[in-house]
Amino acid sequence: MRHRCRVPQLSKPADQRKALLRSLTTELIRHGKITTTLIRAKAVRPEVDRMITLAKDGSLAARRRAMGYIYDKQLVHALFEQAQERYGNRNGGYTRVLRTVPRTGDHAEMAIIELV
Repeated sequence: MRHRCRVPQLSKPADQRKALLRSLTTELIRHGKITTTLIRAKAVRPEVDRMITLAKDGSLAARRRAMGYIYDKQLVHALFEQAQERYGNRNGGYTRVLRTVPRTGDHAEMAIIELV
C-alpha cells in the first residue's frame, strides 16, 4: 500500500527514479531550461530548489552535499558562484513550469521547466 505517500513514483523503481531526478536536475541547472513531461517537471522542481538553496548557503558542507547529488563537479562550482547574486533576494520559487502541446506519440502532457 502507498496510501498518503506523496512521492511521485514515475513508474520506476527507487534507484532508477533517483537517477532520473538527478540527471534532470543536472541538465536543468546546466542549460537553464529543459522540456520533459509534466509529471517529471513537477517531480524535479523540489530537487532543483534544494540545490539552489544549498548554493545560496555557500558553506563547505552545502557544497559537498550538492556535489554528492549533481553529476558534474564544474557545474556545482559554477552554481555556487552565481547563485547568491542571481537568487539572493528570492526566498524559494526558483523554477517555472510551463505547459506545452502534448507529445505526438502517446499524447503525454509535456512541459518546459526553466530557472527564473
